[in-house]
Amino acid sequence: MSVPSSDPQPSAARNIYVFGITSFLNDTATEMAYWVLPAFLVSLGAGPAQLGLIEGLAESVASFAKLFSGYLTDRIDRRKPLVVAGYFVANAVKPLLALAGAWWHILLIRFSDRLAKGVRGAPRDVMVAESVPKERLGSAYGLIQSMDSAGAIAGPLAALLLLARYGIRGVFWAAAIPGALCVMVALFGIRETKRKSSADRDSLLAQKASSVPSAGSAALPGSFYMVLVAVTLFSLGNSSDMFLVMRAQNVGIRVALAPLLGLVFNITYTLGSWPAGWFSDHFSRRWIAAAGYLIFAGVYFVFGRAPSTLAIWITMAVYGLYYALTQPVLKALVVETVGEDVRGRALGVYFFVTSVATLAASLITGELWKLYGAGVPFYFSAGLATVSATLLVIKPEPAVRGKS
Repeated sequence: MSVPSSDPQPSAARNIYVFGITSFLNDTATEMAYWVLPAFLVSLGAGPAQLGLIEGLAESVASFAKLFSGYLTDRIDRRKPLVVAGYFVANAVKPLLALAGAWWHILLIRFSDRLAKGVRGAPRDVMVAESVPKERLGSAYGLIQSMDSAGAIAGPLAALLLLARYGIRGVFWAAAIPGALCVMVALFGIRETKRKSSADRDSLLAQKASSVPSAGSAALPGSFYMVLVAVTLFSLGNSSDMFLVMRAQNVGIRVALAPLLGLVFNITYTLGSWPAGWFSDHFSRRWIAAAGYLIFAGVYFVFGRAPSTLAIWITMAVYGLYYALTQPVLKALVVETVGEDVRGRALGVYFFVTSVATLAASLITGELWKLYGAGVPFYFSAGLATVSATLLVIKPEPAVRGKS
């Protein structure tokens, strides 16, 4: 797949593929550890409440990092250091899981990992947007997301092969290998994208400040906030995927098969991400993302009922379609609704608000599970996703001028 660039620099188009490789390696390391984490927590005496606290607090620090990083991205000339630092810290702390002796050790490690992800997210996504023309945003984000989820296939497969012989702690140590490769590729492969000088940007901002506000002005438009409302409501029910793993084990799927759950949905995710991104460049991004939310609702409803282990396996495969139809598409939707000078800010606000809602979602799910049993939190999430899908396709009416 060729991703043409609006920038004549060879480094611009090159960045799309370099970011894809770093995403593949980073997610391989992450997913090796992620899918065995619930079982590791149980071995340390923790349960759903502790899992909700760990994932919730980890996402909360990521949310503030994303907000700060988004605003900073619009104001700095060199974004590569932020991106490389984010990958470095995340992959330096993952192997430390092997040394954890209590659940709060895992909390600190996840905290650091999510902080690093928050720092690198906005600058990377803005660099992607600067590397391709607007009409190819979906394809670019989709390609990177496909590589990311391909790593999420390699990770669980590696964990599955290593788990029986080396145990959970051995898997954590092994995650250091793709993590180190990720940092090396980011350090030597990423190139800064060409952008306006600081003086040009200041002049442009001053010019805009004295003119009538437009879609590219510093004020974020109403269409952006409509998307934000829908995504935030959805995120209140989008708790950590670790609850899906814990529910699967609750139904009867063995701990040793937990990495396969990640493999099953990531195959669908990988195969669907680039086509979904490409499709969104030619059709309505809102409707495509709304379809993803409805798929999410169906998956969570089935997990709430949990009729059989077979149903869980099939539904987990379908779950990958939700990710493919939303992750790359919503990024492209956010970027295209705002001006070039506030892309970092828009992405930062988007990441911040959804991360805060995700914090609440993990805490809510943990408490609902503890108080009312496993089914209720999944039904709750399915309901919110259905409402959010409806809100997502509602576009604000343009202002009518000239009427008395």
